[in-house]
Order: sequence, then structure tokens, then C-alpha cells
Amino acid sequence: MAAAGYSMSQFWPVVFPPLALVAGLLGAVTVGMAAGLYPAVRASGLPPTEALAAV
Repeated sequence: MAAAGYSMSQFWPVVFPPLALVAGLLGAVTVGMAAGLYPAVRASGLPPTEALAAV
């Protein structure tokens, strides 16, 4: 975003390739899902008291 802002301040054309936008969005969603699912799957195998004690 900083590069786009600088480009606009210099009156340069700003071009975002559609594939880059889609890849960035999919990558962010994938990392977010993995970051949320990994601890949930680990905690699901523990008794509730043990899972809460680890927090």
C-alpha cells in the first residue's frame, strides 16, 4: 500500500495484477485457517481441564 501511495503522489499509474490480488487473498485466508485450526485440533485431543490449564 505504501508503494501505491507513493506512486499516486508521483502521478504514476498504479496497476494491480488480478492474479496477485487473488493469490494474496487466498494466501492470507489459508494461513489464517491453519493458525486457527492447528491449536484447536491439538486441544480437541485433551481433556477440557488439561486444555484450559495450558492457557
